[in-house]
Amino acid sequence: MRSLLAKWVLNAFALWIVSNVMSGISVSGTFAVFVAAAVIGLINALLRPILIFLTIPIQILTLGLFTFVINGALLWLASVLVPGFEVHGFWTAIFGAIFLSIVSSLLNFLVKGS
Repeated sequence: MRSLLAKWVLNAFALWIVSNVMSGISVSGTFAVFVAAAVIGLINALLRPILIFLTIPIQILTLGLFTFVINGALLWLASVLVPGFEVHGFWTAIFGAIFLSIVSSLLNFLVKGS
């Protein structure tokens, strides 16, 4: 349980970093950051595997690059569901999802490394 809480906090921090670096992604406050991080985690745990499975032919044709589109769509979906968290535009969602996964991975690596 402690590990889950730590990952949630780290992902919320990563989302806050992304919202401050990218101009098309905005979060209106601390509460919205934590709710958005939780919603993104739930969406990725529940919907992402189903979407990856349903798009296997497209994944094969694009050599897996369609995953970026799925990740961007799921980030946009989280912005629709969470008030105070906004993603403006298709490309912003895709690049935001890529940047969010990079920042989140780095933060998780740094915490596990220490």
